[in-house]
Amino acid sequence: MLELSQVSDKRHGELDLLLHVLCSQFKSFGFRYGYDIFIMFSKKGVFPCLKTCNFLLSSLVKANELHKSYEVFDVTCQGVAPDVFTFTTAINAFCKGGRAGDAVDLFCKMEGLGVSPNVVTYNNVIDGLCKSGRLEEAFRFKDRMVRSKVNPSVVTYGVLINGLMKKEKFEEASEVLVEMYSKGFAPNEVVFNALIDGYCRKGDMIEALRIRDEMVLKGMKPNSVTFNTLLQGFCRSNQMEQAEQVLGYILSSGLSVNMDACSYVVHWLLEMSRFDSALKIVRELLLRNIKASDSLLTPLVCGLCKCEKHSEAIELWFMLAGKGLAANTVTSNALLHGLCERGNMEEIFEVLKQMLEKGLLLDRISYNTLIFGCCKWGKIEEAFKLKEEMVQHEFQPDTYTYNFLMKGLADMGKIDDVHRLLHEAEEYGLVPNVYTYALLLEGYCNVNRIEDAVKLFKKLVYEKVELSSVVYNILIAAYCRVGNVMEAFKLRDAMKSGGILPTCATYSSLIHGMCLIGRVDEAKEILEEMRNEDCFLMYFVILL
Repeated sequence: MLELSQVSDKRHGELDLLLHVLCSQFKSFGFRYGYDIFIMFSKKGVFPCLKTCNFLLSSLVKANELHKSYEVFDVTCQGVAPDVFTFTTAINAFCKGGRAGDAVDLFCKMEGLGVSPNVVTYNNVIDGLCKSGRLEEAFRFKDRMVRSKVNPSVVTYGVLINGLMKKEKFEEASEVLVEMYSKGFAPNEVVFNALIDGYCRKGDMIEALRIRDEMVLKGMKPNSVTFNTLLQGFCRSNQMEQAEQVLGYILSSGLSVNMDACSYVVHWLLEMSRFDSALKIVRELLLRNIKASDSLLTPLVCGLCKCEKHSEAIELWFMLAGKGLAANTVTSNALLHGLCERGNMEEIFEVLKQMLEKGLLLDRISYNTLIFGCCKWGKIEEAFKLKEEMVQHEFQPDTYTYNFLMKGLADMGKIDDVHRLLHEAEEYGLVPNVYTYALLLEGYCNVNRIEDAVKLFKKLVYEKVELSSVVYNILIAAYCRVGNVMEAFKLRDAMKSGGILPTCATYSSLIHGMCLIGRVDEAKEILEEMRNEDCFLMYFVILL
């Protein structure tokens, strides 16, 4: 084709056709090739006609290929005399790229070359200046426009009103609106939306809604921009019930939704423990193939499980997977944890099998969660099988793994097996934590080996292990059960002297211990002490 171009005028028609086809039929792929071909031919001194240059230039600007559009404009000016459309498109590109100063310079150059700007040219410059915060200069261009006998359009006034509202210059915006009416222009959706946006930013939702109502009275239907602006306004002003209503309308009407504002509403619903409402929104988004953020999905799954809505949580997980928008590992682990808290491990393993078929990848936390569930519900053999599987998948068991297993064994009264497992953990270099010691103490107490529990406790004190109220409460409860309240009170005093405040569980054990040996009056004194320690109300909540 290049040879043809060097021979006859027919070359332009072929080059024009090629560039038109590339830009109109192949979208972004075509823009890139069209740009490359244009540059290649221009280096040979061959240029398409002005109409094709303008078409390529406008196509690049629409595709947001701004840097390429700048180069195409410069090259075009080397081989073709640009017209008002060429300059206007290039000015628009500069404004879109945040280069309002370059747009103004090009405007002046355009006039210097004798090309008269039209209303679109002026509007592009004014828009660029408003968006860059140069409002005074924008108004000077509007005056220059009038002096040049170019009449401002509804777009001109809309751009100026939008710029003023962004700067919260409400009085000036009202003046422009009055001028707009005086020139015979009625505000369109863009102008109304700019006004609504300004008042929403100000936090004046009453005025924003009034303008929305006026918009409707003028026969215009609020669009997605209108409703998303109101949605963001209600979120900013913390009027979340109204925000929820607007979001519901947006979703039910099939309008596009601002995801930041939508996520804010879902987050608020989760904080309010309104998990059903949050789930409804998440489902609506999924119907649009939009996945809510993982930071929302995880607490939603946790909340559903806490509310005994496990089936809804499971359904959500599989709905995500079915849309190819799989939940991440954290959310998946939250679901497994919720299921394990409820019990019925057979059902959990059936659900897990289906989740694995859908591509779920287990990590160490997944295995620990499942081991926790098995141990909690007496499936200790399955728990140890999971530990073996965990190792096979190159996940080293950690302190949590061993603690869950030891707790399961301790609950079954297999305290000697607990010691063997603790020894194994220590061989792998794992250090017992306060939870480990607590479950050992509880294991001893549950099989009435209180002396062994006391020995362990004294060892911990001697080794200056940082103990918690849980550790003290286990031993206090054990003493009270066998009627040895004197030792129980000694431990309570030791707690206080160690800077650990007695808890409701501490007082509950002491009261029951005193009642058990018939010292009811002294139990009442402890109840009064509870009142002074702010444990009184909590105690009765537990009793209820």
